Amino acid sequence: MDQIIRYFFDFPLMAAYWPDILRGFLITIQMSILTVVIGIPLGLLIAIVRLYGIRPLNILIIFYIDFFRSIPQLVLIVLAYFALPYFGLVLEPITATVMALAIVLSAFSEEIFWAGISSVAKGQWEAGRSTGLNFTQTLAYIVLPQVVRMSIPPLTNRAIGISKGTTLGSVVAVPELLNVTSSIQSNVANPTALTVGALLFLVLFLPFVRFTRWLERVYAHPR
Repeated sequence: MDQIIRYFFDFPLMAAYWPDILRGFLITIQMSILTVVIGIPLGLLIAIVRLYGIRPLNILIIFYIDFFRSIPQLVLIVLAYFALPYFGLVLEPITATVMALAIVLSAFSEEIFWAGISSVAKGQWEAGRSTGLNFTQTLAYIVLPQVVRMSIPPLTNRAIGISKGTTLGSVVAVPELLNVTSSIQSNVANPTALTVGALLFLVLFLPFVRFTRWLERVYAHPR
């Protein structure tokens, strides 16, 4: 037991590294929030555009969705950071990581929203149109509120999963939490830094998980 405490819970050893750890933690929080704030609305926007049935545009949308749902997030981050400069677009490591993760999240979000839109009964559309609402108004006032409510459980689960991909930013030298704690672990030859990282990830994502469960209860689709 003493060995376990010395190797994995030697918190005094971390005293000199707390500023770096907290800085990495704040960067991880920032990246996670930006990924969700960009990815989910973008996915909803794409689903709405797809609903208008513009065939050439829908072909591009379906390709976009299938491509970014299939490609590994790590590969996408590497391409965003190392390949885009050849096309004249140079991104900071944090920007490249957030952009890659947000695009992946938007592709998954679009499919979730699209499934919700497809599950709304045709009669809901007809009822809206019969009251004098046009297509866009029916979508905004009748269909989308139902879609958002139905989409909350799968959407929040997917958002959590992809947000944790911020750790992949270490491949392009993003000083996020896992990258920082891994470096500290190498410097001090003690895995306590990784224990601290794991605890901070719990501090970040556990409240988010609890919040999503609350959302699911409050906005659950009536059975």
